[in-house]
Amino acid sequence: MASLVWRRIRRVWATLGSIAFVGFLLWCLIAYRASAEARAGLITDSLVSVSAGDGLWSFAPAYPREPTVRVLFLSGALVDPEAYAPLLHALAAHGYPGYLLALPWRGAFGRADGEDFLEHVRSVVDTIPGAWVIAGHSRGAKIAALLVRQPTPRMIGLILLGSTHPRDFSLADTRLAVTKIYGTADGVAPAAKVLANASLLPVGTRWIPIEGGNHNQFGYYGFQPGDSWASISRADQQAATLGAMLLALEAAGTPSPERMHSPERSDPARLPSAP
Repeated sequence: MASLVWRRIRRVWATLGSIAFVGFLLWCLIAYRASAEARAGLITDSLVSVSAGDGLWSFAPAYPREPTVRVLFLSGALVDPEAYAPLLHALAAHGYPGYLLALPWRGAFGRADGEDFLEHVRSVVDTIPGAWVIAGHSRGAKIAALLVRQPTPRMIGLILLGSTHPRDFSLADTRLAVTKIYGTADGVAPAAKVLANASLLPVGTRWIPIEGGNHNQFGYYGFQPGDSWASISRADQQAATLGAMLLALEAAGTPSPERMHSPERSDPARLPSAP
């Protein structure tokens, strides 16, 4: 009798767990989907030509900068990659060719961390001429950091948005130009945790806080579990992010011995906010 009761209890729990899991996935598909404003960034105009492939969107500027610095952007976990289209479109309008790459399974189940995927991305970078800056938001930033642990010769910079990574390994000795952009109201990647890992990045890292910015406003998608409410608008946070990334791209395209051998680490907590 007791065994029958336990079997029924386990069956009920299994059913409830399955319902909860399916419900969570459905909710994520809704909350993390790109907004209509995001999809507007996929429209070709007089300044930027947009094309889509298999999990890869390219943003080609009508007036590219010389020498060419390309941006490879990796989306956050579970986030519809198209949520970052406006940011890539804006960068291309300023002359920087951009490539928005979807993570396998949207970054879930560890496939994006695997060496097979990392080598695939490195091979993509190697096939397209020009210098490259690798960028990513949230989990995409972690994958970007993993990529530059073994950089290809064409990789010259790294931009990390809304992320506490790297956490489990150090990039302190990298010769790439590194920029870390974070929101002071980010509940998923809190500023205190971001700054706590400063020693894992090189001494010349550029730290750019966005005052009042949160986690989900680095893209154009719904409110994220664990995040805090921003005190600035999404448009203002996007403008600040764009300005910070343009500074980072310009710095990456202008290598200097001082950046590689800075005598002392700057204090990220004292740096000014992004414009």
